[in-house]
Amino acid sequence: MAVRGIRGATTTEEDSETAIVDATTELLAELARENALSAGDIAAVWFTTTPDLTQNFPRPQPGASAGGRPPALRPRDGGARLEPAQPPRCIRVLLLVNTDRPSSAMRFVYLRGAEKLRVTA
Repeated sequence: MAVRGIRGATTTEEDSETAIVDATTELLAELARENALSAGDIAAVWFTTTPDLTQNFPRPQPGASAGGRPPALRPRDGGARLEPAQPPRCIRVLLLVNTDRPSSAMRFVYLRGAEKLRVTA
């Protein structure tokens, strides 16, 4: 078994706790669905947000797609990036998961305005 990273991102329509919770819940559920993850597969969850999201970041609820674990890290995004410019009100996630699947089988998920961050090779 290996630890693999799975990236994802989404955006919110507004800077409110409700909008952030809804967008984050949707993103985590889609990452879990796309990658056939169960709560026990998730070793850590790291979030970053753009500086225009100022409300308190949500803590996953018990039984949530992130396994009810609090984020390991939640810094603000900023600075130089190799990817296209950040969309406004963007939430990024990196899930570290325990899996037997190869890295090439990991499915990244980009929702709403974050779709332009998808890197294709």
